[in-house]
Amino acid sequence: MGKLDGKVAIITGASSGIGAAVAHLFYDEGATLALFDVGPPADELAGRGRVSAHQVDVTDAGEVEAAMDEVAAEHGAIDVLVSAAGILEQESFLEMTPHQWDRTMAVDLRGVFLTARYAAPHMVAAGAGRIINFASQLGIKGGVNLAHYVAAKAGVIGLTKALAQELAPKGVLVNAIAPGPIYTPLIEGLSEEWKEDKSAELPLGRFGRVEEVAPTALLLASSPDGDIYLGQTLGPNSGDVMP
Repeated sequence: MGKLDGKVAIITGASSGIGAAVAHLFYDEGATLALFDVGPPADELAGRGRVSAHQVDVTDAGEVEAAMDEVAAEHGAIDVLVSAAGILEQESFLEMTPHQWDRTMAVDLRGVFLTARYAAPHMVAAGAGRIINFASQLGIKGGVNLAHYVAAKAGVIGLTKALAQELAPKGVLVNAIAPGPIYTPLIEGLSEEWKEDKSAELPLGRFGRVEEVAPTALLLASSPDGDIYLGQTLGPNSGDVMP
């Protein structure tokens, strides 16, 4: 028996990085998966039973709403939403353009809002559900040359707390995960100097791996493991932030 047997889980950003790791773990634990990504499915899970792949731009309200309705109609429910889609690029604040700011906000914050907005009604109708939003420890502590990313991730943490209070009476538990530096395609785009400096300042002395983050999502998605987590921001972050 898997911890998610019989559950329908939607995972955004599912083709790579943390999203893909969560998808594989959820699949192994028995979930039926709907994998959302902006491009064609890139993960081999997409060809298996209990898995459907959907090309969805999380910044597009119409696409998100249609995809959520499609999954709910096909499977009869949306039990778990994991919002892991995101982008990350370095830029100094004095050089940052409004386009860079808006693009990061669109994917990293608006996308979280839209996916929750159009998944939650299905959960509320069923009287139960779990929403897990991926933030970042930088949304708590800040970061140099990442003002747009920091602001978006801080927004995710605030949104999570607001939704947790509003949706809990309706049976929907909302939480966030704020990883520290994790070896993903997003990190590969950052400078080697940044990565070396960051590793040196971590109490654990190293970045995390995606398979070390995914179990936190499983905790929050499953029962009874995650039954009393509400409005929390869990931090698999190598000791970078200790609230």
